[in-house]
Amino acid sequence: MNRHINKISNYAMVGGLSVVALLGVQGCGDAGTVQQAPQQEESVVKEGASVTIEKQANGSYKIVDEFPSSTTRVIVREDGVERILSQEEIDKLIKEEEAKVEAGTSQLTQSPDQVSESGGMGLAGTLMASMAAGMLGSYLMSKLMNNQNYQQNRRSSYKSPSTYQRSQNSFKKNAAAAKKSSSSSKKSGFFGNNKKASSKSSSFGG
Repeated sequence: MNRHINKISNYAMVGGLSVVALLGVQGCGDAGTVQQAPQQEESVVKEGASVTIEKQANGSYKIVDEFPSSTTRVIVREDGVERILSQEEIDKLIKEEEAKVEAGTSQLTQSPDQVSESGGMGLAGTLMASMAAGMLGSYLMSKLMNNQNYQQNRRSSYKSPSTYQRSQNSFKKNAAAAKKSSSSSKKSGFFGNNKKASSKSSSFGG
């Protein structure tokens, strides 16, 4: 199982920009108190996402928990039993959904009303509506990012508005920590270079 988690974590850096874009698009108009996600530490920048997707009574799937994580993993809960999807399973789901997007039959690009009338989102669609989507299927995400129906379906893919808001807040908090960390590193390097330059000037003048 750890082998699968490690393989999935390799996708984290690839989809980093997609996650930032998702936060940017969804963040417009979002407001609420920042809530701390499980095991979330302010001083540690997380590069992955942990997503728990639960099968509903009608056969559709909903995101019930989601927060930044050091590794990206997808947990599926069916009939009260949880399991972590293998990389092979994830690749298969993404490939199937990509084919549907190309054919124009994906629920992700349908209107929310159409998705609701059809019984709700399937597992592949729900996975691609999560924050892990940009890390696991960055190529497919590039096709979905500017689709209005996709953006609306993302919100409805969470079990409740509070689940969606909690996820957004935790990822925004993590993104802010990453930005702060990057800024601190640049400043440290800048002053470090100045010290070296001053040292050289003193030696030259001496």
